[in-house]
Amino acid sequence: MAIKIFIDQGHNPSGVNAGAEGFGLREQDITFNVGSYLADLLSSDNRFEVRTSRTSRTQVLGTSQNSSLRERVNGANSWPADYFISIHTNANENPAINGSEVYIYRRGTEAEYLAYDVLTSIVERVGTRDNGVRVNPSLYVLRRTRMPAILVELAYITNEEDAQKLRDDQYQFAYAIYEGILEYFGLEPLS
Repeated sequence: MAIKIFIDQGHNPSGVNAGAEGFGLREQDITFNVGSYLADLLSSDNRFEVRTSRTSRTQVLGTSQNSSLRERVNGANSWPADYFISIHTNANENPAINGSEVYIYRRGTEAEYLAYDVLTSIVERVGTRDNGVRVNPSLYVLRRTRMPAILVELAYITNEEDAQKLRDDQYQFAYAIYEGILEYFGLEPLS
């Protein structure tokens, strides 16, 4: 039976729940692209079944930040997905802050093991700094999903070097997440 993975392409294209911006890039565009690449990779692997939160670049979920987050979680819970992966880019007022991190609801869970595999793969493939797996139980998409859930912060859109990676290496970020998923399940890439 195929493993069901729900990919949440963080943020809306505009309006409510739009994402961060930096160096001429918009978080919601990057997350849509990376999530779509990841969905394609998983869909071409018959060991997985995949759904995404946004099915088109212009799709807006919800009418407020809360209802946007609720739609994403409800989509995963009602399917029901086996795993939930939310994709984001980070931002900071200090432009020197950089790197990748993955958020989980709590330690000692399947989500934590998946998070480590995904983060390790991103750092190795894309060359971002490893900022670790972090616990944040206040994040709605981690708190309200009924399956192991991770929130991946690919890199900092407000850091020049990271922003260049976010612009140029979107497929590599997606492939790194795919490799991390395979590692977590002990699977080899299909040849």
